[in-house]
Amino acid sequence: MTGHHAGRVPATDAAAALLGRLVELGVRHVVVSPGSRSQALALVAAQLEARGAISLHVRIDERVAGFTALGLGRESRLPAAVICTSGTAAANLLPAALEAHHAGVPLLLLTADRPPELRGVGANQTTRQPGMFAPSIRLEEDLPVPEEIDPDGTGEQSAMLRRVAEEAVAAALGAGTRQAGPVHLNLPYRDPLAGALPDWLGMPAVELPAPVAGPDEAGGEPVPEIEPSGALYQGGGGIGESNLPADSDVDPHVLERGPRTVVIAGADAGAAAEALAHAGGWPLIAEIVSGSRFGRNLVHGYRRLLGDPQLGGRIERAVVFGHPTLSREAVVVLSRPEVKVFAVRGPGEPLNLNGATIAVDAVRAAAGETDRDWFGAWMRASRAAAVDLAPPAPDAEGLASAVPHERLGAIAAELAVARAPIERVTLVDAVWRATWPHDRLLFASSRLVRAADEVLGGKKVPVHANRGLAGIDGTIATGMGIALASQAAGAAGVTRVLTGDLAFLHDVGALLLPPGEKPPRLQVIVGNDGGGTIFDGLEVAQVATPDAMERVLYTPQTVAIEHIAAAYGWTYTPVSTRAALDQALTSPAPGRQIVEVALAR
Repeated sequence: MTGHHAGRVPATDAAAALLGRLVELGVRHVVVSPGSRSQALALVAAQLEARGAISLHVRIDERVAGFTALGLGRESRLPAAVICTSGTAAANLLPAALEAHHAGVPLLLLTADRPPELRGVGANQTTRQPGMFAPSIRLEEDLPVPEEIDPDGTGEQSAMLRRVAEEAVAAALGAGTRQAGPVHLNLPYRDPLAGALPDWLGMPAVELPAPVAGPDEAGGEPVPEIEPSGALYQGGGGIGESNLPADSDVDPHVLERGPRTVVIAGADAGAAAEALAHAGGWPLIAEIVSGSRFGRNLVHGYRRLLGDPQLGGRIERAVVFGHPTLSREAVVVLSRPEVKVFAVRGPGEPLNLNGATIAVDAVRAAAGETDRDWFGAWMRASRAAAVDLAPPAPDAEGLASAVPHERLGAIAAELAVARAPIERVTLVDAVWRATWPHDRLLFASSRLVRAADEVLGGKKVPVHANRGLAGIDGTIATGMGIALASQAAGAAGVTRVLTGDLAFLHDVGALLLPPGEKPPRLQVIVGNDGGGTIFDGLEVAQVATPDAMERVLYTPQTVAIEHIAAAYGWTYTPVSTRAALDQALTSPAPGRQIVEVALAR
């Protein structure tokens, strides 16, 4: 091959056509796990990064890569592309794909493969990748092996790949189904696997867009003013979710006044749940991971109140946003056949716990009077159930007193507060208080998120959690993706990941970053109680022997997290008092920091 096409191969031309079109469609983040069969895709991605068209993130572990892309999609609500080689590499993307499916997070899986003639004949590093993610994806394409070198980027092969890219992005965003989620493009290549980049890939540098911010006064789209009644609210998830304008083309379901109603906000419900509760004058049951836990209609201590026969027992209608997973009491209410349940469709898996739930695209509160008796009963109970975890104010008079025993007593009281050991509720309270609208907070699936759900009050901050399947895998990687997306283009804020020790250890490989990538501002706060004490609150604790609990459920560990931090190049901060914790959270180290909090079993 000579002249204009010297060194060119079909694999690279095909990779350039596909990735180039994805960039044109708005894909700005690409995560690569190195491999031989995927080298054409990886080299094109590197060139796109060099030209400013994408942010490229390299991860050696495909599971980490998948969850990093998931975190990028969670925050931005745009699909990130993850590239890997064939065989078990592709299979390691399955956990992230499953979470993306159930939570409705857009995600593009680009798996390189051997050509069809090498499948099923014992060829190295080859399995049947088509169909690997079939139950959980919005679109799958097993593409033909590239055969053409495209002189100018307008050939039939390039045109086909551009169409596939368009269909993939649309499907990942939920086009036609309103169910955002993962898309799988299986990309078989023959040798030679990489060559010279085509001239037509030489697009001009692209300025990366500003991040999609949360609904706060520090940045992002503000939540519109809420009318007393008649406004339209639609699900959809995401930290920037807000009510739709009244002229939306979505046909809403009108919620008439009369039935005793509550609004229940599960994971990723967003601001729309609070807005509807406000408009309807209804109690708001908002999980800590909902992004809806704020406003004057918020119910504190909702678990106990849902079990109260005079409150939860009298519910006639429930309107649900997001995916409720944190309390059995909410599940019981939504499973009762006599409760009329309306589930506002979001990007994730549809909800129907009682078999008769009515799915709606949008809801509107009909004009009318608030049921003051119903609402008032909930608010009185809520005020009584609210928990104030703030440390007591200093005794200013005692500290300034000239009487020795008064001054010494005040000093002793201050020292007692400063030296008090940290409990789970004080840990989650400190993290909640330190987090503001320009920050991001990710809760791992651990005992700490349940403690937070029980005691924390209202605050309008962007919250994330992988509650689609509520697994402990991929927590740090997801937080890394959230941090990278939210801090793009120089945006302010810190991303905090609040995790237990087992979830931390499960994803320890996500701590690794290549030397050439600038680390985001990321705090991983580890509540370390030495094992899986979440099982203390489950029925198994009443039936298993202590030895069996210790061996196969608690899975106790004595890992030196300080040494892990040092090995991966993270700043390490151990804390044992509330004062030290507050200081660590409000004065975070630049870049990546692990804060370890020792908790009693």
